[in-house]
Amino acid sequence: MLNPQECILYSGGAAGAEAFFGSQAELHGLQEVNFSFEGHQTERQRGLRMLTTEELALKDVSLTYVSRLMNRQYTRAPLFRKVLQSICWQVNSGGEVFVVGSILPDGTAKGGTGWGAEYAKICNKPLWIFDQGKNGWFFWDKKEWAPDPSPVISARHFCASGTRFLEDTGRAAVETLFARSFRP
Repeated sequence: MLNPQECILYSGGAAGAEAFFGSQAELHGLQEVNFSFEGHQTERQRGLRMLTTEELALKDVSLTYVSRLMNRQYTRAPLFRKVLQSICWQVNSGGEVFVVGSILPDGTAKGGTGWGAEYAKICNKPLWIFDQGKNGWFFWDKKEWAPDPSPVISARHFCASGTRFLEDTGRAAVETLFARSFRP
């Protein structure tokens, strides 16, 4: 079992799942780094790490590629591009990735959470998603989502992301994940 004082949660600190992951990290004594950038609103201020324009550019992505990969059309607005770039910083920093959201029929995750999950797949990171609609955790086994009823945080540096629309089932899943991973 990991020592929580040696662990770091990497996230974006946005309202919803990210803020709740952050509050659980703080409650359990973990360090927290929330990547953001000028002009982006975050709910969590603890561990706030403002990315520079140059740092964001290091994680630039082709919106055409992301749209094709995700089977949807994304806006070309500069703010959206920066959000995708900051998600890359989060995923790159963690040894494993946990998200809360929903799995779509094509195997991607819904919303911005989806890019974080797809980028984790590209980077070959261990990846779990709590699907709020299915009320269960799933692990990406390199080809499909497989049920995993009791995941545990096992990397000292991990990433957590997810929907702004966190439901009670998602909150309970995150609380249980931290309790299972960092028992007192």
